[in-house]
Amino acid sequence: MKTMAKLALVMAVIGVAAGCQGVSPCRGARPMLEREFNLAASRTPDTKYYVMETVAEHHAEDGTRTGSDVYKLWLKCEPTDDPDIARYTVGRLEVATVDGLDATIPALEGWSYEFGPAQRTLDEEGQVFSIPHSRFVGLTDSNGAPLQPQVAYAVYNTFIDFHALCNEFALPTAEGGGIQDLKRVGDKIVHAAAFSEPPVNLGAAIKEGSYFKNGEVTLEFKGLGVVDGSPCALVTYDSGKSAFKMLLEPMPGMQVEAMGSSHYHGDLYIGLESGWVEKADMLEMVVAKVTIPGQPGMHDVIERTLSIRDVGKEAFEQD
Repeated sequence: MKTMAKLALVMAVIGVAAGCQGVSPCRGARPMLEREFNLAASRTPDTKYYVMETVAEHHAEDGTRTGSDVYKLWLKCEPTDDPDIARYTVGRLEVATVDGLDATIPALEGWSYEFGPAQRTLDEEGQVFSIPHSRFVGLTDSNGAPLQPQVAYAVYNTFIDFHALCNEFALPTAEGGGIQDLKRVGDKIVHAAAFSEPPVNLGAAIKEGSYFKNGEVTLEFKGLGVVDGSPCALVTYDSGKSAFKMLLEPMPGMQVEAMGSSHYHGDLYIGLESGWVEKADMLEMVVAKVTIPGQPGMHDVIERTLSIRDVGKEAFEQD
C-alpha cells in the first residue's frame, strides 16, 4: 500500500476508533465502514515474532481463587519458498504453576516445524494441526524434573491454541465458512470448525477417546482498529456451547475421567496490509466434573486468559 493511502486508512480507522465524537469525522469514516474488505488476501512474506501468554486461574468449588498457572511462548514465524507455508521456530517456553514449578522447557528451544494447508486437518496419526505428540512426551523442565501429565498437556495445547487463532480462524477455508466470507463490517458467519470434535489424547497419560467438541463457532467482523500504527480488521470469534471428555491415567492403574463444558471467545486483529494476525486475545471458562473410581466426584473451574502479540525482533530477542 502506498504511503499516502496507508496514512489515509490509518487516519480513518483512528477516527472510527475514537468514537466519531464530531459530525465531520463520522461523515469521513462512513465510506470506510461501508466498503468491502478482503480479509483473505495472501499474507506478506514477513518474519513475525510472536509472544503468547496463557494464564489459567483455578477456582475452588466455593468460588475461591486458588492460584494460577502461566505458560509463556516465544514463537518466530518465517516465510518459505512456498507462500502458503511458514516455518515456526520456538525461542523458549516458560512455565510457572500453582504447585511451585518455575522453569523453562529446554527440549523445545529451537524446535522448528512447518505449517501450511496440509496441517489444517488431522494427519494420518490423528494429530491436530500435525503437531507431533511425541515431541511432548517425556519432557523435563530446566530443573531436570519430568513434567507432570497435566503440565505436559498444557504445554502441547499452547501450540494448538496458537494455530487455532492465528491460522484456522484467520485464514480462508477450502469450502466456505471462513474468514473469506466476512466482507463488510457487521458480517457474521458460522465457521467451518463449528461442531467439530478433534481428539485431545496425548501419550499414555491422556488416553484415546478423549475429545473436545466445539459448539457453534462464529466469526464476526466487528470493526477496524490500529495496532502499532498498522490498520487492522477486528474480528471476534465465539465457540458457542463446547464440551469435552478426557480419559486420564496419571499413574499406572489410576483411571480418571473429566467431563465438562467450555466457552471460549475473543478478538483477532488482522492486518489489512499484511494479512497477519497482529494480536489476539481469548477468554475461556472451563467447568468439569472429575471422577476417580472409589471417590466422590470433584468439580474443577478454570478461567483461562490468552494473549498473542507480534512484538518485533528486538523485543522478541530481549524479552
